[in-house]
Amino acid sequence: MELLGYFASVLVGLVLGMLGGGGSILSIPILVYLFHLEPVLASAYSLFIVGITSFVGAVPKYREHLVNLKTGFIFGIPSILSIFSTRKWIVPSIPEILFQTESFVLTKRIFLLGLFAILMVFASFSMIRNRNENENSNTKFRTFLVLVEGTLIGLLTGLVGAGGGFLIIPALVFLTGLNFKTAVGTSLFIIAINSLMGFLGDVLTQKIDWFFLLSITALAVVGILIGNTLSRKIAARSLRKAFGWLTLVMGIFILFKEVLS
Repeated sequence: MELLGYFASVLVGLVLGMLGGGGSILSIPILVYLFHLEPVLASAYSLFIVGITSFVGAVPKYREHLVNLKTGFIFGIPSILSIFSTRKWIVPSIPEILFQTESFVLTKRIFLLGLFAILMVFASFSMIRNRNENENSNTKFRTFLVLVEGTLIGLLTGLVGAGGGFLIIPALVFLTGLNFKTAVGTSLFIIAINSLMGFLGDVLTQKIDWFFLLSITALAVVGILIGNTLSRKIAARSLRKAFGWLTLVMGIFILFKEVLS
């Protein structure tokens, strides 16, 4: 199972390179079910893996003028504050048992993985739908909504350890007027700074196995370099739809395994 986990780690970067998001949708299940990490530690590792990998992926996008730094910082600053606060204070304060009856116990593990699975299911619908995100008549930068969206995504990222690319990209397209390709590049930049700042909150509260974490991250970086190359040759809509179905299946699997079983 661990050998499969190392192979699957390359897919994390591959997905990020091709879609500009979705890496955490794979990284957290890989860390929890293939490497048998606890969800809180898995979400911390996921933030580092996705953060470093996204940063590496954002560099060539920036060279191709597909990263809007101004938008990235406006969106990213409230996200950074929100995610760091969540990882540093909110997640550690969540009790191991949140709710209990005679027939059901809502544990911290079920809550975090259940929330993550629900986000996966909702995200899959937006990826499966055949909407054309390149066509956007809105050119007005809605600063207030961008700040609010950044704060909310930071909160969700902090809770479940997901980079939030599947939420960031649509927000950038419809709230800032960026075209889809620039939104993808800017999303990688935002995910990188969000995830790494969130991970800093975990360094202060978690014991980190750096050799393991850097090994997985290196494989994901290989994946994103391959993904960046493939993204120029394969239609983004086809990739997004296929990944949407995979996300839906994995989200339902986690819900059944953790919540409904």
